[in-house]
Amino acid sequence: MERKSFIKTLGLGTLSTFTMTTLAGFNKFSNALKDQDAIMPLLFVGHGSPMNAIEDNEFSQRWKVMGKEIPLPKAVLIVSAHWLTQGTQITAMNFPKTIHDFGGFPKQLFDFEYPAPGNVALAEETRSLVHSTVVGLNHDWGLDHGAWSIVCNMYPKANIPVLQLSIDYSKDAPYHYDLAKELASLRKKEVLIIGSGNMVHNLQMIAWPMINGGGFDWALSLNEKFKELILDGDHQQLIHYDKLGSDARLAIPTPDHYLPLIYTLGLQIKNESISFFNDKAIGGSLTMTSVKFG
Repeated sequence: MERKSFIKTLGLGTLSTFTMTTLAGFNKFSNALKDQDAIMPLLFVGHGSPMNAIEDNEFSQRWKVMGKEIPLPKAVLIVSAHWLTQGTQITAMNFPKTIHDFGGFPKQLFDFEYPAPGNVALAEETRSLVHSTVVGLNHDWGLDHGAWSIVCNMYPKANIPVLQLSIDYSKDAPYHYDLAKELASLRKKEVLIIGSGNMVHNLQMIAWPMINGGGFDWALSLNEKFKELILDGDHQQLIHYDKLGSDARLAIPTPDHYLPLIYTLGLQIKNESISFFNDKAIGGSLTMTSVKFG
């Protein structure tokens, strides 16, 4: 379950200057993103091990079903726990590469490619919505396993544009919650927004005998608390998770896998239906619990 240190991502290469291929291309996509009467559902997905991308298991099976249950999106925008930056960036290339940001897994996983297109016009559209900060248009990143391990199961044909929005790791949860609100109009334009992480994520405390199922008491207790707060719409306690006591300190030793949940909370609409899926603890100190809003 080891992965490359997120610290390396903080030193992301210099952003190249974004140039629109043609103004007509931008206008064509922008005009296609018309407000709809229906609002696209919103997902927080516990992504767990990258092996879920190629294994036929209970988690990947549920992602496959989810891809058929919800309306087909025009594009997917993912906030992944594995793209941490200084400042906020969005992928802005036509064909994002598949990033294998982990170690110690079988060659089959490293050989896996998910050749979904990007969409530079949607990147520009998204950037234009955010006024609280400058969103950089990034040509160097691609899709990390927090993104492709999920969407390769939801959309195996790789024919839907997929973009990633980075997490500014210098900012706190309230900042990300407020930033997410600025993206709300994308849900009315058939863009599926996914937060990808894990609510409970402590790799240092993994119990390998429990890897196929089971959680420590503190992990199970906090997982239930999170679900209760989500159902109650109590965003403030979820935003200020550091005040939830010792269980929260064990569950969230670093906020990288928790912050994608904060984005989905910021995008949630009042009185929106909420359902949980893949609600399971594994390895003692991880939960795969996922949420569908709408």
